[in-house]
Amino acid sequence: MTAQPDPQHEIDGDVYVSPRYLASTTGTGDPALAPLLDLRWSVEHDDLGNGYISAPDRRVRVGYLPEGEDDGLWRINAYRDPFGPPVWGACFNDRTPTEFVTALTTALATAYEQGPGACLARPVAGIEEHDPFRTVKPLLDQGWVLDQPRRRVFAVQAPDGLAALEYTRGPLDRDAELTTRDARWQLWAGKSIDRPAWYATFSTDTPVAVLTAVTECVADPAPLPRWCAATFSYIEGMARLTPIFPPAPTPLDVRRAVAARRPAALPAASVPRWSITSRPALPGPRR
Repeated sequence: MTAQPDPQHEIDGDVYVSPRYLASTTGTGDPALAPLLDLRWSVEHDDLGNGYISAPDRRVRVGYLPEGEDDGLWRINAYRDPFGPPVWGACFNDRTPTEFVTALTTALATAYEQGPGACLARPVAGIEEHDPFRTVKPLLDQGWVLDQPRRRVFAVQAPDGLAALEYTRGPLDRDAELTTRDARWQLWAGKSIDRPAWYATFSTDTPVAVLTAVTECVADPAPLPRWCAATFSYIEGMARLTPIFPPAPTPLDVRRAVAARRPAALPAASVPRWSITSRPALPGPRR
């Protein structure tokens, strides 16, 4: 599939962006925070406006860091011991489509409600529910193809070559997985992994259910709605933009509109009536 030129000069207003992985952030974190706030997780802010969301037992923490030290806008960590190191971590940079972050926080909220074990369930090859390679199936089902771009790296690539999910084999530095892009899984979109338009990383022990929720959202063929004038909301020059037109009015809509514009009926003219208090008629002219 060949990327289409950006038609921004012809389109204005609301648009659909396709494929959806060529969209970008919506510019607000509210949708991704909602699944956690609905569970009444605590929220704290620093002086810069960064937000920190914690589960009641402090075993899961989410950082929304618009004023962070790097482009890692979202950092999600899970802990077996609230005072120990993270068991697993995920990071989304500041241009990742917000819907993909929301998919993770929704799955995370569901797992947390199931108990601590669900949030900390390690991937186990050969066990279907926890098999790490189950995460690539939604992408393969949508025509993504297997690839080996580099030594020790296995990848599933989008048909147009503008997105990929990469898996690095062999031992990795645990701390580096949580703080850099050298993680077990990396999802990205753009012309190359060296300078992606957006990226997300997931460390070795990220639960399969959590990561699969993200790949299912990425693989969904439905486009994402965005505002065309905000060029940060899609990958300029690569994404296909389709105007979103309001639905055509139905006959009932037309009748209601006509009725709303019709002037109100004038009150009926008062008709004088004789009564016992009426003044008697004046005598008419003589003939």
